[in-house]
Amino acid sequence: MAKTILLFPGQGAQYVGMGKALSETFEPARQLLKKADEVLGFELSKIMQEGPEELLKSTDNTQPALYVCSCMAMELLKSKEVDYDYVAGHSLGEYSAIYAAGGFSFEDGLRLVRVRGELMAKAGELKPGAMAAVLGLSEEDLSTVLAEAASAGVVVAANFNSPGQIVISGSKEGVAKASELANAKGAKKVVPLPVSGAFHSPLMEYALPGLKEAVEKTSFSDLQVPVIANVTSQAVSKGSDLQELLVKQLVSPVRWQQGMEAAISLGVDKGIEVGAGKVLMGLMRQINRDIKVNPVETEEQLNSSLLTS
Repeated sequence: MAKTILLFPGQGAQYVGMGKALSETFEPARQLLKKADEVLGFELSKIMQEGPEELLKSTDNTQPALYVCSCMAMELLKSKEVDYDYVAGHSLGEYSAIYAAGGFSFEDGLRLVRVRGELMAKAGELKPGAMAAVLGLSEEDLSTVLAEAASAGVVVAANFNSPGQIVISGSKEGVAKASELANAKGAKKVVPLPVSGAFHSPLMEYALPGLKEAVEKTSFSDLQVPVIANVTSQAVSKGSDLQELLVKQLVSPVRWQQGMEAAISLGVDKGIEVGAGKVLMGLMRQINRDIKVNPVETEEQLNSSLLTS
């Protein structure tokens, strides 16, 4: 039997104007956006749709903006009764995935991602760091590079995105040294990422107690369909397991490639990228070209994807 996975983007997929088209044509999405403003107590909708870009790029705004945009697109999928068997989200996107699978309410998820964004922004201020995408180097070679670069500062593998694309994270000195060594080792390219902190690294530890407290205060339900977890690459359905994994995820690598390979082994043969951008569609092409992923952020995109599915 063919199986479908819903994929939810993380930080980096945001852009000024996100969610605007859908809120103008689809009333349930507009209502959800309005509810987001009420829950947060400020006009996130304005930041999403009008910017300025610097304000949207601030981690404490980016995270709720991406979550809300994905939830708006999710309303569209629900209205068309689109069937799906698994969900997965890249880093912050894991929260959108859990909402889509019935793990918590829209409001509870939104409060949680706002707290997460604020804590991660603060951690980035207290312990400034950097991230870089290393292209064209094997996991084994990168492991050697990271061990050697550790003398310059903290640096770890943060995202295993696809074959030949691994993101590193840590102190500015550690990432600079690892980037230099990766180039010397034969990496095709090392691309510094425009981020405000060293996500998924030990430099995020400041945010752990606050996130743990916020997660514990949030009411989680068991999922209606399993989420392929970032930390373990395994299918998870129990609400209590999700709470533990979301806290661990903050300082653990996102094993995206391994998670998608696990989903494919469970019978997934197509995906829908729910929300802003096409980042995850691109990663799936690198992981397995046979798995077709359609992006859905607008009614037009959904109608197009239903015609081709």
